[in-house]
Amino acid sequence: MKYVYRLDALKGWFLAIFPILSLVLCMLFPVVVEEHFVWDLRWIPFLIGSLYGGYRLGFLLIAITLIIRYLTGGENGFYISCITFPLIGISSFFISKYYLKMSLLKKNIVSILLIFIFQVLTQFISTQVFGINIGISLWKQYFIIQVVGIVVVIILWEVILTNFQILEKIVKAEKLEIVSHLAASISHEVRNPLTVTRGYIQMLQEDVSSQTKVKYASIALQELDRATEVINDYLTFAATTPENNEHLRVSKEIQDAVNIIKPLANMKGIDLKLSLLEDDAYYIIGDSKKFQQSLFNVFKNGIESMPVNGELYIHLFLHSTTLQIKIQDKGVGMTKEQISRLGEPYFTTKEKGTGLGMMVTYSTIKNMNGTISVSSVKGKGTCFCITLPIHRNEIDT
Repeated sequence: MKYVYRLDALKGWFLAIFPILSLVLCMLFPVVVEEHFVWDLRWIPFLIGSLYGGYRLGFLLIAITLIIRYLTGGENGFYISCITFPLIGISSFFISKYYLKMSLLKKNIVSILLIFIFQVLTQFISTQVFGINIGISLWKQYFIIQVVGIVVVIILWEVILTNFQILEKIVKAEKLEIVSHLAASISHEVRNPLTVTRGYIQMLQEDVSSQTKVKYASIALQELDRATEVINDYLTFAATTPENNEHLRVSKEIQDAVNIIKPLANMKGIDLKLSLLEDDAYYIIGDSKKFQQSLFNVFKNGIESMPVNGELYIHLFLHSTTLQIKIQDKGVGMTKEQISRLGEPYFTTKEKGTGLGMMVTYSTIKNMNGTISVSSVKGKGTCFCITLPIHRNEIDT
């Protein structure tokens, strides 16, 4: 809602500042037609402000007009302004609420009529009260310029206001979109542990030892707990709870993620090839569950991109002040355009995917001050390189 309020505030400021600034500039930089007689286009911003802004802005514009007219000199012109501007301004206030509901054509007609009334009134007061005679041709030229000017301004003004309305509708529509995103995201994040649980339950049906069955059942229960935690996390999505950051050993986190994904790999006939360094002297900072979920998402994408009997290579190595995880598959690969869109919600290369898994992965690695780079060749495979800043173990420092 705060964005809607900001749009309303911005719209209000624009409705006030634009007419005021335009009015001041028109009066300070007039068009001099002949000696001792000055024309300007002050009526255009004056009417726009009065008709669209209402009586408050209208009274302010009247005051600004009279003050500037007094300071620029010319008693007759000032007195004429003292009569014409309040009369036309107050008339505009009364029709303002009806004017805003009119169509664009009717708004232009009303504005032209007000310009005509102003000109007739000004001409009458100038000739009958102050004895100022101005040629009719000059009045015609001025009227045509004012009419063309106010029609153009009203059209531009309506376009701007329409854009503000569209922005407000977009903000409101985004609220509904967030609900659908949240529902799809929950479905995606819960499906992963349920898939793993299903894999281990299937493996329980095989002829394995009792000890192995207990191990499989334990992992299945852990994944069900993970699904519960995901649901709880989304239920408290709006809460500003700090992340559970801790010191993590990358090799251990990778091994744990591999243990979770292994049933899926076995079902797909994918061989997992690990090459991990001894990283007891180093650690990274992050949330263990979220980091493992990120690795799981990348592993899962690699496994699903390959046919049966494929191989997924997972390497961990030290590079300067960072630890790098390279995850290489021999799957279908991606184009440069697809790589550039990784991490966007709802972008996926899979038929039934949502793209939210990679979005979560990119967000998690970014929060850990890490980066993800992707290289891929269509038809030959994809390599994800996750780079994370390392810290020496406190025991060694």
